[in-house]
Amino acid sequence: MAKAKTVNFETALSELESLVQSMESGDLSLENSLKAFEDGMQLSRDCQQALADAEQKVQLLMDKDGEIVSKTLVAED
Repeated sequence: MAKAKTVNFETALSELESLVQSMESGDLSLENSLKAFEDGMQLSRDCQQALADAEQKVQLLMDKDGEIVSKTLVAED
């Protein structure tokens, strides 16, 4: 059985931002644009999975008396 690939969120996000900038520049050929889009979609899925994994870990850390306490995290400015 294959082991799940561990993704560094910050690295994947940085690569995704770089791909978007390259695509927005309009300097890529159609073939390179399609490849960049394909790579970007995979990076996006990797980032989403990393965020979901982190959320699950936070919920487990908030375990209280055998019950998972789910709280909404609010970003502060």
